[in-house]
Amino acid sequence: MAVIVPARNSAATIGRTLQAIAASDFEGDYELVVVDDGSTDDTGQIAERHGARVVRLEGQHGPAGARNAGIAATSAPLLAFTDADCTPTRQWLGAVVRALGDADLVSGPVLPDEGVPAGPFDRTLRLADASDRFETANLAVRRTIAAEVGGFEPFAPVPGRPELGLRPRPDQGHFGEDVVFGWRALRAGARRVFAREALVHHAVFPRGPRGYVIERWRLRYFPALVREVPELRGSMPGRVFLSRRTLRFDVAVAGIGLAIARRRPGLAALAIPYVRRDLRTWRPFTRGGLVENGALVLGDAVGLAALVRGAIAARRLLL
Repeated sequence: MAVIVPARNSAATIGRTLQAIAASDFEGDYELVVVDDGSTDDTGQIAERHGARVVRLEGQHGPAGARNAGIAATSAPLLAFTDADCTPTRQWLGAVVRALGDADLVSGPVLPDEGVPAGPFDRTLRLADASDRFETANLAVRRTIAAEVGGFEPFAPVPGRPELGLRPRPDQGHFGEDVVFGWRALRAGARRVFAREALVHHAVFPRGPRGYVIERWRLRYFPALVREVPELRGSMPGRVFLSRRTLRFDVAVAGIGLAIARRRPGLAALAIPYVRRDLRTWRPFTRGGLVENGALVLGDAVGLAALVRGAIAARRLLL
């Protein structure tokens, strides 16, 4: 068994990650591999102090390249992945190994750090149930399957193929490589299991309204991802909406637009589900409420524009 942790400039968090793995109640043998993806801080040194085998990469290869380097650095038949901003629970590793006894691909829940309140704009990860995006904050796979699908492939622009849609350049951050990996594994016949007891906690990073709105522009990459992995539409509302939130927002925009165009105020009632489910309804007219709701609406508008932009580039409808 090998636990692989890709890391870049993660000195602030990787110590907690490795301490959590070391506290596992798993009684079998395992190898801990940290792949230092060209960090400019003390990530590698901290990992070494915690007893990890550190693979150092020259330059930045991204999470996909780092995970592949971790796979190549070990001969373990079972591979578990988590991230350098995560803290697996004590039962995580044992639960993953048991689940792999009857499966080839295992995912588990990811929840924000316990006792750390997450604000409306803070960055974290919350996955209570099985996800069709195969987030590598909590993913395990048999080596045979990883080899069969060719490991992780960066979801990056393909020269000369603009019809494939918008994909992030290396300087724009990573996106989607875990989704592609998971679905390639399923296409190859991998048996999938969601191990509910294999819980991982994800750090909560403070972020303001501006950062939240800017992040929503990254939704422009999703149409290209859906082009690559059309199976994702199976969990999308109406097969054309990215999420229930984007569906509610689009209906709200359509309702308000029709109410104005047709001079029928009643059509604005189509916005009620969005207001009730996605906006702050307690003390909404205070300064804090106005700022929060303004940023949420602006973020959803930016998200819609991003999806339209990406849909045009990828020639795939996604809203």
